[in-house]
Amino acid sequence: MTVTIWHNPRCSKSRQTLALLEANGTQIEVRHYLQAPPTEVEIRGALAQLDLPATELLRTGEKLFKDLGLKGVTDNDALIAAMSTHPILIERPIVFSKGKARLGRPPEAVLDIL
Repeated sequence: MTVTIWHNPRCSKSRQTLALLEANGTQIEVRHYLQAPPTEVEIRGALAQLDLPATELLRTGEKLFKDLGLKGVTDNDALIAAMSTHPILIERPIVFSKGKARLGRPPEAVLDIL
């Protein structure tokens, strides 16, 4: 079984989650999502698998979030478009396995879908 992780190597939680998957003997497809941004369709799929609204997948502490004036925006289409255009806004890491997804915050949260 192969799992996919949307990974940012500069993020400590993302590195910890990847290490946990490796220690678990999991076959991993690593997607460096900042270099290979997910499409709007992929983000919609991730949100469905996570069972979250777009507002819950945003990194609201990013300077770009404020610069783009996204505070208070609740329109899923607008937020998904912003995340696709600016993937730094996507909370990380996200692990996908067997049609489900989990945020690796904390890293152990991904274990129940393996």
